[in-house]
Amino acid sequence: MCTRFYVEPDTDEIREVIIQMQRSGLVRRFEEAGYNILTSGEIRPSNVVPVIATGQSGAKKVFPMRWGFQIPGRSLLVNARSETAAQKPTFREAWKRCRCMIPASWYYEWEHLYDDDTGKIRVGSKYRIRPRDASVTWLCGLYRIEDGLPVFTVLTKEPSAEVARIHNRMPLILPADLADRWIFPGTRPETLLSGALTDMVMEKEV
Repeated sequence: MCTRFYVEPDTDEIREVIIQMQRSGLVRRFEEAGYNILTSGEIRPSNVVPVIATGQSGAKKVFPMRWGFQIPGRSLLVNARSETAAQKPTFREAWKRCRCMIPASWYYEWEHLYDDDTGKIRVGSKYRIRPRDASVTWLCGLYRIEDGLPVFTVLTKEPSAEVARIHNRMPLILPADLADRWIFPGTRPETLLSGALTDMVMEKEV
């Protein structure tokens, strides 16, 4: 799963994303709705952050979006499984036409430890995880409109062997050269899944 990520605006790519997002008319609408837009620090569900998608003209743009699909009577849906999103009623339309990329410096995961005595899983150490040799962690997501404002969810996949040591899921992360294809509405997203990055650097948070 992915329920936290971190943005550190210390790269040209992330700085440019923030500049472009600030030009969006949605910034004012989110502010009028009482939301603060975060461009750095640890990001949590329900936060509003810069997200890359295509505009009505089909061109790539940066918009502020809130993290989490809201389903009446349920908690926010902050993740969606990439293996089943195309079939799930909540996600299938977004899977076809409304895909986005969420720029991050890294994401966080908590170690899941199986307790032999109780048969339960307990939470262990917190790790920061990012693709090896990448300046930006490009998280794949889906978005939709709720109450006139865009919201997103982060897609997940089976973990790499390294990540599987601490958790049974990881975000779907693509290299920068596939990001534009991912957000283009005419792309068949399943054709890009094999390009997901799996070589991760993991550091225990202290």
